[in-house]
Amino acid sequence: MRKFFGFVAVLMISGASAQINSKGTVELVPLVGYSSANYYGDITTANSEISGVNFGVAADYYFNDQWSLRSGAFYQTMGTQFGADEDRLKYVTIPVNANWHFSKNRRWNLNFGPSFGFLSSAESTINGVKIDLDGFVETFQLGLNIGIGYKIEISQKFSLLIDYQAMAGLTKVADFENVDLKNTYGSLNVGGVLKL
Repeated sequence: MRKFFGFVAVLMISGASAQINSKGTVELVPLVGYSSANYYGDITTANSEISGVNFGVAADYYFNDQWSLRSGAFYQTMGTQFGADEDRLKYVTIPVNANWHFSKNRRWNLNFGPSFGFLSSAESTINGVKIDLDGFVETFQLGLNIGIGYKIEISQKFSLLIDYQAMAGLTKVADFENVDLKNTYGSLNVGGVLKL
């Protein structure tokens, strides 16, 4: 463990002269991470978070050294757990976020904006039996994203990114009368930043 922390410290120190990106720079960021999700809204039962793995690719287009537009496509699992039963809703999500790069070498970033989720599958497990929820769950989800990340520069063309992303759904999971359930989601990710 000490060797790992020593390695990370060397990487951070060696990145002290990080390149600051300029207008027109494009970065491509393949990401993988650990996520947790739940419902919020009109819930009267004792539900809890579900966890999963998410992955995708982000892209940043820089307008100047401090601001970029971040978008991409991510495969995410959302839903909730009710005791031994659970809902698992899988989405392909496309964020369109403003990304503010700050600190002396612009290694930190804070991104925020809307995300557009498209349902790819939905199932519920009740008493060990899987039930297809297609037709019951809304196929489109509008969400509000916020995230923070830190880049560790390895070379002028490649960096490591560690970031946390959170999303609150603004649209209902399902269109049931008198029930207002929405998704909430968070993920801790690691990715490689490729400067094109």
